[in-house]
Amino acid sequence: MKKIAIFASGTGSNFLAINDALNVNSNIAEVELLVSDKPNSLVVKHAQKLNKNVFTFTPKDFSRKIEYENIILSKLEEHEIDLIVLAGYMRIIGKTILSKYNKKIINIHPSLLPSFKGIDAIGQAIEHKVKVTGVTVHYVDEGVDTGEIIAQKSLDISSLNSREEIEKEIHKIEHLLYPNTIIKLLEE
Repeated sequence: MKKIAIFASGTGSNFLAINDALNVNSNIAEVELLVSDKPNSLVVKHAQKLNKNVFTFTPKDFSRKIEYENIILSKLEEHEIDLIVLAGYMRIIGKTILSKYNKKIINIHPSLLPSFKGIDAIGQAIEHKVKVTGVTVHYVDEGVDTGEIIAQKSLDISSLNSREEIEKEIHKIEHLLYPNTIIKLLEE
């Protein structure tokens, strides 16, 4: 069985969706480890409640990124992680981890990449008055949201009246697209 590490910084809605999907497809993979840069985040509480292995750190406690990335790398190796899944992790993955997990780190982004890379993609879509946006799952590389696209799903936002409505619909797509994409990748 494959082992997944989920990196997250927030509420954990994608963490829960992925964990639930893998429980249904229990012969494929399991969430072995949660890595979070926010020790008091809701995702950490969810993982602890589910008896998952959790590693948290506070970046400001380190003088350099390589220091905490080396610790993360040792945790990934200790748990024999096959795939790293970024789910609302608000840090850029550095070379320390990228070099060891090339094409084994994926991310989800709330736009149809290559449009609206980086922070606040939904806000960017609203500002540009687009009628269609969506969700992208992609491999992580050294850039920000520049990795090879694995899967995308579009969303017509022309009839949605608020940012909150758009976010709600984006989350619905994420909670289906991400687990399904992970399962397909692991079955290959």
